[in-house]
Amino acid sequence: MTPDWIFRADRVIILATEAMNIPRRQMILLLLAVAVFSGVAARAQNLGQTGVTLLRAMTTNLDGSGIRVAQPEAGLDTNNPAMTWEVNPAATGRSPNLFTYISSNGSSSNYPNSLGSESGHADSVAGIFYGIPGGVATNVAHMDNYDANYFIQVSEIPAGLTTNYSASLSAASDDSVVNQSFIFTDSDGGSVPTNEQQAIDSAYDDFAAQHNVLFISGAGNGSPARVCPPATCYNGIGVGAYIPPNNYSSSGPTLDNGRAKPDITAPSSVTSFSTPQVAGAAALLMQAGVRGDGSGDTNSASDIRTIKSLLLNGAIKPNDWTNIAPSPFDTRYGAGVLNVFNSYKQLAGGKHGYIVSTTVSAGGAHPPTGAGGTIVALSGWDFNTNTTSGTSEPQSKRKRSPPARRVRGRRKSTQASRPALTARPVSSATSRRHPSHGVSPSSSSWPPGTVHPDL
Repeated sequence: MTPDWIFRADRVIILATEAMNIPRRQMILLLLAVAVFSGVAARAQNLGQTGVTLLRAMTTNLDGSGIRVAQPEAGLDTNNPAMTWEVNPAATGRSPNLFTYISSNGSSSNYPNSLGSESGHADSVAGIFYGIPGGVATNVAHMDNYDANYFIQVSEIPAGLTTNYSASLSAASDDSVVNQSFIFTDSDGGSVPTNEQQAIDSAYDDFAAQHNVLFISGAGNGSPARVCPPATCYNGIGVGAYIPPNNYSSSGPTLDNGRAKPDITAPSSVTSFSTPQVAGAAALLMQAGVRGDGSGDTNSASDIRTIKSLLLNGAIKPNDWTNIAPSPFDTRYGAGVLNVFNSYKQLAGGKHGYIVSTTVSAGGAHPPTGAGGTIVALSGWDFNTNTTSGTSEPQSKRKRSPPARRVRGRRKSTQASRPALTARPVSSATSRRHPSHGVSPSSSSWPPGTVHPDL
């Protein structure tokens, strides 16, 4: 189809005029009908609201130095979406030497190149993530820019009258933080089948556990109503958009088993642009952990389980934040609104041991403990191993307010001892990606297995 484009000073609107008929798994399509592109002034305001400005005033050179990051992007051009996924270095104020572009056709360290073409969505996400001025992590070591349909691939496996799915990642294991401003939906723009979501989640969870890579993904902008993969994975962070007094981003719980998602929010009208704020904050904390700001145990301080817990602990709860037991989070805001200064303060409080240990039944809830001992500091973090037997799951943690939330993984009852972050076996599931800020036009037909910008 050929869309109608309306250009305004602060937004681009795509009006779908006829139904799309696109071969399955060949294109990445735009999910968002209305995308608001953040300007430098809005970014500066967000930096203040999320604690970045205060953090810069209180610390030295905390800017993402030494941290490699990645940015898979879904295409925006409905006529040729496989091509429009690249970040233009000039739009970010960064040197072209910072970038590597990667797709199924190969890789290139040059821009422009034959692999793809510039995406305004990609430029906007990059500007918030690591751009100058106005970005969160303005001195990251390197950026791998992927075609999202190459980065995450989902295959159907026919099984009689049903369909199973498998998913695989073509990610670099040395990229510590990956921003994903796209979502998966079904062919009509609705939620993917549960088994497809589980296959996607498993691919991300396994990779995260094996390589210590933190995937930070947009939840979606309210259509579908429930949080979309890949924001549903256990070991990553799902990000909502904080838009007071209303909230228009997709909310929890997850469709597969009712888990609490999104994990956190950041100020933006769309999750494509709230997500890179959290990704940038993660890069800052990871740099701080590596350089020893939180402990001499730099491996634990920069572990993705620690970084995720610190980000969620530092979040500020809006006035209408509420949770419904047994969920620890608000279905709209997760832990609250990003505040990286609060997270850094807890990291800088240092690593401490736990003072209480409890045991719960296998598969049971893990409520906060009632510790009566004395803690040595009011701020800090821990990093301990959960041990699981066939019938019980000992839980050890140091008392603090609020308690740190570890990254969760599915448990195997036959395992004797393992970290809280656990690689999960690939289960069946389906896939489709959209950039994380947008709603598919009602007249369009999204082909199964494609990625769409989460605009």
